[in-house]
Amino acid sequence: MPAYVPPMLNRISLRQMEYFLAAAKYGSIAIASSHIHISAPSISAAITHMETELGVQLFIRHPSKGMTLTPVGNQVMIECEQLLERASKLYDIAADSSDAIQGTLRVGCFQSLTPMIAPEVIFGFKRAFNKIDLQLVEGDQHELMTKLHNAEIDIAITYDLQLSEDVQFEVLCQLPPHAIVSELHPLAQQSAVTLGELVSEPMVMLDIPMSRDYFQSLFATDGIEPHIVARSRSEDVVRSLVANGIGYALFNVRPKSNQSVDGKRFTRLRLAGKHRPMLLGLATYAPVKQPRLAQVFMQRCRAYISDHYIPGMSAASYFDPHISVAPAAPSD
Repeated sequence: MPAYVPPMLNRISLRQMEYFLAAAKYGSIAIASSHIHISAPSISAAITHMETELGVQLFIRHPSKGMTLTPVGNQVMIECEQLLERASKLYDIAADSSDAIQGTLRVGCFQSLTPMIAPEVIFGFKRAFNKIDLQLVEGDQHELMTKLHNAEIDIAITYDLQLSEDVQFEVLCQLPPHAIVSELHPLAQQSAVTLGELVSEPMVMLDIPMSRDYFQSLFATDGIEPHIVARSRSEDVVRSLVANGIGYALFNVRPKSNQSVDGKRFTRLRLAGKHRPMLLGLATYAPVKQPRLAQVFMQRCRAYISDHYIPGMSAASYFDPHISVAPAAPSD
C-alpha cells in the first residue's frame, strides 16, 4: 500500500521546499539568494507559504543577524530533505531508461505564459536531462492546436480554450481573471472592482484569438459591452498602454512585476463576482501514445505548477477572497 501523504503537503511544491532548505543552510535569505540565483522575494514568499500551510513558525528572525530554525523548523527541514531525495529518484529511474534521455522533446507554450513558465519548468527540465534536444514553440491557442494535430509539437502548456475531442487536456491550475489599471487611476485605491464599474471606462484589449473571445464573454454574461479604445496582440504593449492611462485591461496571468516596459506602474485589482477562470494545463494529441521522455516532462509540470504555486506569478491568494492571504514575507 502506498505511503499516506497528508493533503496539506500537496499544497507545498518541491521548489518551495528547495528554497526553504537553502535559507536554512545559509541562515540568510540574502545569502541563499546569491548562492542559488533566485530572488530574495521568491525565497521569502516560499517560506511564508510553507509557514502558513503548516501553521508553524519555521525560522526565528534576528534583525541584521540572519535567521535560525525553530525546533519544529528543524524537523520540517529533515522531512523536506527526505522528500526531495525521494522525488529526485523519479528522475534517476527515468535516467536509467535509454528512451527517456534520448531524442527530441517539442514543447508548445501559450505565448503570454512563456516568460514565466519556460525558464523554471521547461528549460529546468533541459538542465536535468542535458542530453535531450528540447525545442520550445510559442504561439496562441490556434497555432498550438494546429501544431499538436500536425505532430509538430508533443505537448502544449496552454489553456482549456476550444479543445477538440481528440485533444487530451489535464488541468494543472486555475487562473481567474483580474483587471489592471494605472496606479493613478481613480479605481487603483480599491482592492476589487466589478465589471459594472469598468464598463464605462476605456478598455485596452489583449487581442489574441480565443483569449479575446474569453474576455468579451465575461461582459456578455452580465449583459454589458466593454468600451474598447485600443487593441494589441502583445501583453507588454497592453500593460504599457494601461500604465500610461489609456485604459484598463483584463488578464489571467499574474506576473510578479507591476511595472510596464517603459518604467511606469500599474495596479492589479481582483475582479469581484463569479467569473469562469481560465484552466491552465497540459494538452496532448490523444491518438498518439506519449513516449517516456514526454511522460517524465509532464510529471515535472505537475510538481511545479498548481493552484498554490506557478513559477513567475503572484500568489492566487492575492486575487481570490476565498484563499487566505499569507502574512508579510519574512526578512533577514
